[in-house]
Amino acid sequence: MLGRAGQLRHQSVPAACARNARATALITALCLAPTCAMAAAGQHAAPRSDSYVEREADLAVEQAGPHEGEGLTTAFPFFEQAEGLDLVFRKRALHPGASIGEHLNDKDEIYYVLSGRGELMLDGDYREVGAGDAILTRSGSRHGLRQSGNEDLVIFVVFRRPAES
Repeated sequence: MLGRAGQLRHQSVPAACARNARATALITALCLAPTCAMAAAGQHAAPRSDSYVEREADLAVEQAGPHEGEGLTTAFPFFEQAEGLDLVFRKRALHPGASIGEHLNDKDEIYYVLSGRGELMLDGDYREVGAGDAILTRSGSRHGLRQSGNEDLVIFVVFRRPAES
């Protein structure tokens, strides 16, 4: 970041952590707001209507890159069993070489980069993304995300579930 007279100004680590913590808290609060009913799509656990805490260590699922992406990812599908919650709140780690395949969105979706680096394709434009970047893809947009570098690209993914028919 440039400061006065063009000098490079570094943000302190505590300030950067606080900014990321505020963003994470905001996303979490949005996901926990009471909302419309969710579609129960063949889940293995019983639906829950209470308030509760989930630990990511209990949820980790290794998967291929979504949307015909490449490589291996780890998904953390938080609150999949929450009855009446119409939001998906998921953490995903894209391991080296992994990607979320390019696809056309049928809903608004947010990615928030927690750590690592990646290359985002959004409506035909490519750019680098990293920790602290938030990506909004609107319904009708085409996007994909590829991990780059040596460390995992870790993101939050948030979107509304389709309404029950």
